[in-house]
Amino acid sequence: MTGLRIGVVGGSIAGCAMAVAGARAGADVTVHERSDGALQDRGFGIVIPPPLHQELVAGGYLGADMPTAPVAARVWLARAPGRRTARELARQQAPVAACNWGLLWRALRSNIGGSTYHRGRPVGSVVRTASGGALIRTADGEREYDIVVGADGHRSVTRGLIAPEVRPVPAGYLVWRGTIPASALRDHPEQLALLESAWVTLGFPGGHGVFYLIPGTEPGSRLLAYAIYAPPPASVTAPGSGAPVSAAYVRHIAGEHFPAEWADIVARGEHTSQALHPVADFVVPRAAEPPFLLAGDAASVTRPHTASGAVKALQDSLCLERALRASSSAAEALHRYAEERSAEGARLVGLGRRLGRELVESTPDWPTMGPAEVAALSRAALNGADSYLYGSVQRH
Repeated sequence: MTGLRIGVVGGSIAGCAMAVAGARAGADVTVHERSDGALQDRGFGIVIPPPLHQELVAGGYLGADMPTAPVAARVWLARAPGRRTARELARQQAPVAACNWGLLWRALRSNIGGSTYHRGRPVGSVVRTASGGALIRTADGEREYDIVVGADGHRSVTRGLIAPEVRPVPAGYLVWRGTIPASALRDHPEQLALLESAWVTLGFPGGHGVFYLIPGTEPGSRLLAYAIYAPPPASVTAPGSGAPVSAAYVRHIAGEHFPAEWADIVARGEHTSQALHPVADFVVPRAAEPPFLLAGDAASVTRPHTASGAVKALQDSLCLERALRASSSAAEALHRYAEERSAEGARLVGLGRRLGRELVESTPDWPTMGPAEVAALSRAALNGADSYLYGSVQRH
């Protein structure tokens, strides 16, 4: 195909990755990002499978110089019964490449080639044209494209044209995400040494926390990233009705349920970034319908337990590039994309729901568990599905 015009709605990780994919396949790509702010300042932690990271570097999506914090193992901890010390429950081989969201966005943004990137350009509407293309309308006017990629998150304007009936399904619990300067680990050399080789899942009654090191924005710096899953506080009747976002509530959870050394780390930390999200998911029946395509969280959204938000967006982009290269028309490319990515979205949503049930909604008696019990819990949640977060469990 020559002269293919692709418009991308949304310019974060999914949007930039799709722009790289389109540009590499020879398309003329324009990205419309509503925010006028600096997206690279969003410093939350994410993890991706090392093979995917290597594929993205080899394919020109990421530079080899983008810093990551790779670790090879996953360690499960809980507070020892009747004590405040930590007890190791199990250790699994589960390699991940931990990243800083902002640095990943910056790396993708720098590799969009000759694509046009508009900041501060909210898309008012997207409409289908009589010729089979689509118009993207902004305050500055409108432009027609052969393909419009909806990469504008869970409130996607593009998704309404493919799956207007889809609505988020609340899980009934929350996730607090944030980062703490690694200096909070200075007085905890044992925990620092553990985090330099593993990422940690810390179980407690009613939920769990995940901790791992990521690169900071300053060269050589590091941050401790966390995600803590728990039901809303008793004073909160529904997600979004005023649940505390503050670091004080995260410290409360840590003080109530964590081993003393981990509670101290959370208590001392400055919490340089923090957000609260009601956990929800949804699945779209089909990820593309010419001339529209959905990517990242604009398509199926899975619960964060799968660590597949950015991963799915990156895999979406690789799929689009393959589909464009293998097809003789935009419609054919979108059909190829839909066949692969629709099924993957549904698979991940199902996996996320099973993980949520086992790890939050019906948490086990964490302190009594050992390697066999953790492996059995993992296999029950996976139910035969693949997940890079459970590498060694899947081989048994």
